[in-house]
Amino acid sequence: QVQLVESGGGLVQAGGSLRLSCAASGTIRSINLMGWYRQVPGEQREVVASLTSGGTTGYVESVKGRFTMSRDTAKNTVYLQMDRLKPEDTAVYYCNVRGRRWDGRAFDSWGQGTQVTVSS
Repeated sequence: QVQLVESGGGLVQAGGSLRLSCAASGTIRSINLMGWYRQVPGEQREVVASLTSGGTTGYVESVKGRFTMSRDTAKNTVYLQMDRLKPEDTAVYYCNVRGRRWDGRAFDSWGQGTQVTVSS
């Protein structure tokens, strides 16, 4: 079992910042891909940022230059630093981690979600 625990969401005014954290625990042998997604009620979940094991990041166009994804390998924790937040960034944010367990099986785990609300 691989579990993800998210933290860091909350209410912030437009222009403010938040940092989301996602800590992975369990029988993790390797992590291949990490991602942050967000979902607004009634809409599909969309990928916001991704980070490969090789360190390559990718961002959806709407957050480029404002959001930064990073990782602490020793802690198996991934972060999403969100700056210059806009009301349209309001959503539930989920982290996703894919990799392989010590028993050789692949895993694809999701965090519980954390609410980010940006007021205008």
